[in-house]
Amino acid sequence: MKCLFASLLLVVAAIAAAEPVQVAVAANFFSPLKQLVTQYRQHNPQADIQITVGSSGKLAAQIRQGAPYDIFLAADARRPQELASEGLILAGTVRTYAIGRLVLWSPGAGEVLDGQSLIAGMVTPVAMANPRTAPYGEAAQAVMERFPLPDSVVLVKAENVGQSYHFARSGAAEAAFVALSQIRGQGGRQWRIPDAYYPPILQQAGLLTDSPSIHHFYDFLFSAEAQGMIRKLGYRTDEVADNVE
Repeated sequence: MKCLFASLLLVVAAIAAAEPVQVAVAANFFSPLKQLVTQYRQHNPQADIQITVGSSGKLAAQIRQGAPYDIFLAADARRPQELASEGLILAGTVRTYAIGRLVLWSPGAGEVLDGQSLIAGMVTPVAMANPRTAPYGEAAQAVMERFPLPDSVVLVKAENVGQSYHFARSGAAEAAFVALSQIRGQGGRQWRIPDAYYPPILQQAGLLTDSPSIHHFYDFLFSAEAQGMIRKLGYRTDEVADNVE
C-alpha cells in the first residue's frame, strides 16, 4: 500500500512539474475545450493546457510540418487516421471524443429556417466552412446537395466553422451552417438538421507525444465526467469508433 501511495505521489508530482500540454483543436470544439480545461484544473490546479485552434485540415498540415502539438482534437475521423497511418499519431491512441451536430443558424428574426427556405432562396447570404479543410463544411455541402441553393443566393465560404459563425453573428451573412455547440443558449432562428442529411461528424483525437501530464489530460477527455459535459454542450457521444487505425 505504501508503494502504491508513493507511486501516485510521483505521478501527481510529474503532472504538476510537467511542461505545458499543447492541444490543437478544431474550431467547433474550441469553446467546449476551454470549459473542459476549466473543469480539469479544478482537480489539477497546476496543469498548464495551451490551446491552438484552427480548421482540422490546416492543423493536420501543421502537424505534418512539425508543429509541436501533443494532442490533436479534430472535427473528423479521416485526418487523425491519416496521421496515425503516417506514424505521426501514436499507435492505439485514436479515439472518438464527440459526434458533431450541424445547425443552420441566423441571429435575427424572420422566416423559419429549413431546407425549403434554402431552395426558395429566402436566406442570403449563407455562410459555410470550407468543405476542403473543415468537416462541418463537408457536412454543410451534403445538405446543400439535398437542398440546392438558387443562383440568387450568395454563398460565403469561411475558413472554418468558427469563422462561419462569426459571419452570421456580425451580419456578414444572414445565416450560417455552424455546430450546435456554438449557438446553445443563443436566440435567433435555427434549423437542427436531421442527422440523416449529412455524413456522421465523428470527431476523433489522438496523441502526438506522450508523458504523464499529456496522458492524464487525454484520459480525462474520455472520462464519464468530461463526456457528460460534452453531451450538455451540444454533441453526441453515443457512437463509438475507438482504435480505428
